[in-house]
Amino acid sequence: MRVGAVALCSAALCAVPMMAQGGAPGGAPGGGGGGRMRMTPDQQVANLDTAVTLTADQKAKVLAIYTDEQKKMQDLMAAQDPDARTKITAMRTEDRAKIRALLTPDQQTKFDAMPQGRGPGGGAPGGGAAPPRPPAPPQ
Repeated sequence: MRVGAVALCSAALCAVPMMAQGGAPGGAPGGGGGGRMRMTPDQQVANLDTAVTLTADQKAKVLAIYTDEQKKMQDLMAAQDPDARTKITAMRTEDRAKIRALLTPDQQTKFDAMPQGRGPGGGAPGGGAAPPRPPAPPQ
């Protein structure tokens, strides 16, 4: 009985980290490589709206920019362009400038204060390239 309980606990402890690394079953929509979640254009607009309070007109224009950016990124990834990271970084910089131009001076100040990276505290739209993946643990 005791051996069975230890085996069950051991199996559960081993399964949890694997589930955490594997992401959603069947692959998360828009997840991209490495199990990282990417925000949809709608989520990016909502994130920006929370930070700078967009008008309805601004939301529509920003959504068009993010939707176009997403399509271009998907095309680059599908083409397996070896220079994709550089092109995506340049594209995000351009799109960030386009979005900034749509904002009022007060909104621009808030926009400029937003973190540009990804991950906790850095999920701002138009952020920089994702950090390199850590090496896989030995098996």
